[in-house]
Amino acid sequence: MNAVRRHPFAALAGALLLLFLVLNAIVIVPETSQAIVVRFGKPERILNRFNANWRVGSPGAGLAYRLPFADSVVWIDKRVQSVEMERQQVLSTDQRRLEVSAFARYRIVDPLRMYVGARSPDRVSQALQPILVSEVRNELGKRSFASLLSPEREGVMENVRAGLDRVARQYGAQVVDVRIKKTDLPDGTPLDSAFERMRTARLQEARSIRAQGSKQAQIIQAEAEAEAARIYAGSFGKDPGFYDFYRAMQSYRSTFIGDAGGKKSAPTTIILSPQNEYLRQFEGRGGGK
Repeated sequence: MNAVRRHPFAALAGALLLLFLVLNAIVIVPETSQAIVVRFGKPERILNRFNANWRVGSPGAGLAYRLPFADSVVWIDKRVQSVEMERQQVLSTDQRRLEVSAFARYRIVDPLRMYVGARSPDRVSQALQPILVSEVRNELGKRSFASLLSPEREGVMENVRAGLDRVARQYGAQVVDVRIKKTDLPDGTPLDSAFERMRTARLQEARSIRAQGSKQAQIIQAEAEAEAARIYAGSFGKDPGFYDFYRAMQSYRSTFIGDAGGKKSAPTTIILSPQNEYLRQFEGRGGGK
């Protein structure tokens, strides 16, 4: 106590230094992060390491310690991270240039391998970005433009994810998913030409459908007329008098009313004697005798 009284400023400086050392030795690890304690460039231990069955409140997070001035801490997020692929031109198998943008989701599952291979999480993202571009270009280059608009697109993305994941494992990362955000044709002549080809293809398809419909209609009409002729023939064979009456009615309609379509022709004057054979059906059933 006497030394403190004699040298108060030195005592205060010592207390502050001790407090600084204590605070510098304590590390607070969040639940959403994992950390590598590095001593003079060599990894010593991993704090709150990633676990696939990790849940909020699991042990591992909280207070930890390190040696002041000797240990440094490399922080790594345990959550899913994103790497973006900017818009790139890709040539499909049908020689169409496509404008494609995509993204990948990944997480760091092996902090030690990440530190050895990339030293920091930011470098992992930088290393994966060109690989993502390469995998997308190679995979889409094996497909036609139409397949990218069909359910086959899911298989394409799975192949890209598997290829990117093989590289990501070298950096202690796991690729969770890869998705295409947008696929378009370049603006200008290629896009206009594609629209014109699509329009022509749809017109050809419409003409084909109309031709098939016309063919089916003609077949149905021919079958109906044949069936009607068969029924008429059977009926007329049973009653010749009815056939004579039916034909006379058809002739009267064409002469006095108009054509079969119901359109009236120009006015016509017909002069016949009451005993004319043409009007025999108006005389009743005994008129021909």
